[in-house]
This record gives sequence, C-alpha cells and structure tokens, in this order.
Amino acid sequence: MKRARRQAITVCCGGRFFFLHRCLRTAEPHSAIKSYIWRKRLIKQAFCGKMKLTEYKNAQRMDGFVRGGRRMERKKLPVGIDSFEKLRREAFYYVDKTGLIIDLLNNWGEVNLFTRPRRFGKTLNMSMLKSFFEIGADRTLFDGLAISKETALCEAYMGRFPVVFVSLKGVDGLTFEEAYGMLRRILRSEFSRLGFLKQSERIAEDDKRPFERFLKEQDTMDDVQESLKMLSSLLYQHYGQKTILLIDEYDVPLDKAFQHGYYKEMVALIRGLFGQALKTNDYLQFAVLTGCLRVSKESIFTGLNNFKVLSITDSRFDEHFGFTDAEVKTLLDDYNLTAHYGETKEWYDGYRFGSVDVYCPWDVINHVDRLCGEPNAEPQAYWINTSGNDLVKRFVDKADKTTQGEIERLIAGEAIEKAVRLELTYNEIDNSIDNLWSVLFTTGYLTQAGKVERSVYKLIIPNREVREVFILQIQEWFKETVVHDEKPMQAFCQAFLDGNAEEIQKRLTVILGKMISILDTKAKDEQKENFYHGLLLGLLRSDPTWSILSNAESGDGFSDILIEPEDPDAGIVIEVKYSPTLAGMESACVTALEQIKSKHYDERLRNEGRENVTAFGIAFCKKRCRVVFEKL
Repeated sequence: MKRARRQAITVCCGGRFFFLHRCLRTAEPHSAIKSYIWRKRLIKQAFCGKMKLTEYKNAQRMDGFVRGGRRMERKKLPVGIDSFEKLRREAFYYVDKTGLIIDLLNNWGEVNLFTRPRRFGKTLNMSMLKSFFEIGADRTLFDGLAISKETALCEAYMGRFPVVFVSLKGVDGLTFEEAYGMLRRILRSEFSRLGFLKQSERIAEDDKRPFERFLKEQDTMDDVQESLKMLSSLLYQHYGQKTILLIDEYDVPLDKAFQHGYYKEMVALIRGLFGQALKTNDYLQFAVLTGCLRVSKESIFTGLNNFKVLSITDSRFDEHFGFTDAEVKTLLDDYNLTAHYGETKEWYDGYRFGSVDVYCPWDVINHVDRLCGEPNAEPQAYWINTSGNDLVKRFVDKADKTTQGEIERLIAGEAIEKAVRLELTYNEIDNSIDNLWSVLFTTGYLTQAGKVERSVYKLIIPNREVREVFILQIQEWFKETVVHDEKPMQAFCQAFLDGNAEEIQKRLTVILGKMISILDTKAKDEQKENFYHGLLLGLLRSDPTWSILSNAESGDGFSDILIEPEDPDAGIVIEVKYSPTLAGMESACVTALEQIKSKHYDERLRNEGRENVTAFGIAFCKKRCRVVFEKL
C-alpha cells in the first residue's frame, strides 16, 4: 500500500488564516474524495462571504472531520441514559467498562457490594451485567468491547443465567407506608417482567400462588420480604439454573427513611428482604449490590458471611466506575474538543478510587454535550445539581471553630488528616462531626490524597465543582447566622451614617472572625478584592431602607459602592481594597480615599441633591480590616 499523501490548503477568512489538510489514501479513494468535496464546499462558502470563520469551525466540529482519510461519524452522547441495551442498540457513545465483568468472574464473591458516589455509572454497569448474564442475551451488544476478547468467559457465562434486577432508588416517601408502597411497586414490576413463570409447566402450582398474589397486588409483608428469594426459586425450577441477583442503590430506602423519621421500620423490612435473598438462598449463583454508603453489617446484613465489600478505598475494580484520564482524553478527541481538556480536568477530575484517579462521568458527558452545541460554553456544576447536597449543609451547620479552620484549608487546596469510618449506620451520622467527615468522604465530597496509617486518610476537595458546593453552603450559612442577626447589623449600618470608622472596623473584624473564609490562597489579588467587595455588599443590604449601587458609573469612573440612605441629604461612597499584608492596610485605605476624590465618585450622589456625602476607604487582609473616613 502506498503511503498517504497529505496536501495542505491555506484558507483566508475574515482576515485570519487557517489550514486544512486532505488525506488521499489509494485504498480509500471514495471516502477521501467525499471528504475533499465537502471541504471544498466549505472553503467556497468562506471565500464568498457566506460563512463566518466561527461557522466554518463549527461545521468542522459538527462533521467530525477526517481521521486517517475517513469521515468520523459522531455518536450521540448518552446524557441520562443508564440502560446498557438502549445505549448499544441506538449507537450512543460508550466508554468500555466491560472489564468489570472480567474482574467479577476472575475474583469471585457470592455477594459483592460496590460503594461509589452518585452519578459514577453504577446503574449503567448493573444494566450491563444483566445484558451479559441473562438467558437470551444478545451477544452483538458486546461486539468490539473488552469482554468479547475473553472467549472462554463469554462461552461459560454469557446468556447462561436467569437474572433478577431491581433498583431501589425510587423507594421514597414521607411515611413508612408510602415508601413500602413504592417498594411493592418496584418489586411488582420485576415480577411482571418475569410473568412467563406463571405459565411454566416446570413449576408447582402451590409455588406459583405467592407469585400470583404479587401480580394481583394481594401480597403481604411476608411476601415482600421473601420476594427475591421466591423469584430465585421459581427461576431455578423453570431453567434448572441458579439466579444472579442485582440490587441497585440498596441504601436509598434507608437514607430516605432516616430523613423522614421511619428508619427503624425500614431497617427491619430491608433486613428481612436481604436476609432471605442473600443469606438463606440456595438458588443464588451470586449477587451484586451498589450504593453510596457502606451501611453497617450489623444493621441489615446480620449473619451474612459470604459478603465482599468493594469501597472507594479498594484497588480492586478501581477503574470500572468513573472515567480515567485516558478515557476522557479519547472522548474529547473523538468530538474535536481536545482544547477543553484543561478545564474538564480542573472541574471534574480528582476523585481517587483505590489507586486510580477518575473523573465524574456525569459531569464529563454533560460538559461535552454542551460544548457540541455551544463551543464557548463555560464548565458548569452538573453533579452537585443532582442532589440537594444536604450533607454539606449539615456539615457546615455543625462546624465548630476547629472545623471551620479545616474547611478553610480544604477550600484553599490543602489536605487534612482524618480518621475515616467506612461502615456506619444512618443513626450514627449525626452523632459527631467525625462521622460527617467519613460520610463526606464516602459520598464524593472529599477524596483521598494518601493514607497515613490504618483508617487515617489525607482528605482533599477533589475538584473545582465540589469546591463550589462548599462555597455555596458557606455563603448560605453566613447569611443565616450573621446577616440575619438584626441588632448587630443595625449597629453596623448606623456606624456608616455616624461616620464612626472605629466602630465599623471593630464590628467588621468580629464578623470576619465568625465566618468561614472561602478565599482560595492561589487566587489573584483582584479576585480576593472582589470577594471582600461582595461580602461587604451583602452586609450593607441588611438595611432595607438603603438604596445601594455596586460598581456604578459616577464621576470619572466606577465606584465600588454608592449608598443612598433614607435621609435625602445623605450619601455614602465606599472604595474597597485588598492588601497582601497586614502592614499594608493603612496605605491601601489612603489609596482608596484618594481614588474616591480624584475620580469624583461622589458626583452621582450630588446630582441627586445629596450634599452631606461621606467617604470610606476599607482595606482587607485575611480576616482583618482597616477603615478610614473622610467627609467630602
């Protein structure tokens, strides 16, 4: 075969030059010619002024352009799709995680529990297991994937077993009765899917009666607790083969029960359900469970000795949940978005599972999907918006002075050392701040940066997105605990009216000492100044009678803060500065006052007839401030 011949074409559009390459392969003349014709049309449109440069680049991006002389067809992105069969049949983009099957079969466990944070592909992986093992499996779904190369495993296990698959993520309700009703409906759906068992001639009629009660909605509490074991037994009678049991989001019913006050009732129900299915089930081949938290064995898995827990600290199976760096690079490259690698890594990478760093798949897929439609789209917080983030709120609310300092260090990018309990009951979560540290770790709000000894880990915030969660909750906490404290805030605002710089400085220093700093030590001074500007603005707005303008045009520039008090003759001008050192705060205040006067920031107030105008220069450094006052 002759080597490919590359030909460079220089195109000028909108006063800018860019290059195209066409690749002519003798083995693929048709695709090469089609590619060349398509590009030529784009070039013609560009030269004729019918297409802007950005439009041209977008057309390039949407087409997928040419790789090795072939036009690459871009697959649909699986936003919110957790059905493996649908994903493969409808040609969605898929990051191959079938290595999970290989490791699962090579590292056998009768009952396997995988704990991972939400939105890390647990449900999709469970759907994949069902598609692989279930009798009647479509082998073409796995064509080209890693598992297809393991011919011996495929021959021995693919399509060989009956499968029961239930997801408990919908078990919710304000009362136990409501949640119990949801559980019944979820189980009934699986009974309906396996409805052919009702007509099976291999099953005794007496054994079918509980099955029929479920279908007729006449099931009892005992029926519910025996349901999974019952299905395993019926499937064994029908197929003569033991059952694979898949339970997704096993801990959701307990979480919801804890939140709504019926935890004891739900624990008893789930303990009975799992005990029957996992401990005394002679018809079980093996089981896989997934969830966010490792609930205490004594709570719902009592007496279960065949139990293998695979948490985020375990190096086994570490690459099978989440995207690796190599997988993200390939994904971005496939969609011609390699220029966005840096921002993707900053926002969505940083989780440490076992010995591997992984990205949150939900974030990456959503970010790439948005970039395909908006090439200049900024990263957003996708993962944090899939939950109320109550854990972080609870954590911030409970924080004492020591914990506040630790939060500040985390937000600044530092690591802290904490003893982590990987196994908890929900009743224990609020017992101490130490338990909340553990839950934040297991649920993905914190990740490990190393292990000190035994259960002591170095913990960090994984990425920018999660940092935004902490900052948001801290801001909310600040509003509730500081700004809403009416008497101190009234005195603070009155000090501005009185021109009492000393009182302002004293009260502002107290406020700064109470709050949890959300400044990133790596941030530019300008960004830190903006933070203090926003902080002060929020405090001043506690007086509803004041009209406050931020960065308003006045005189020869834009004043940081202009205040129009209720008194029509009064006006206040504030200029905020950031000082890198405590010693520099005084000169920063002087600079602020000089700026107010030289740029005539009081002009807007005077044009409205406010002649009694006062000016304040306020400098900040960490949790200290300096205030100077001058009457204009």
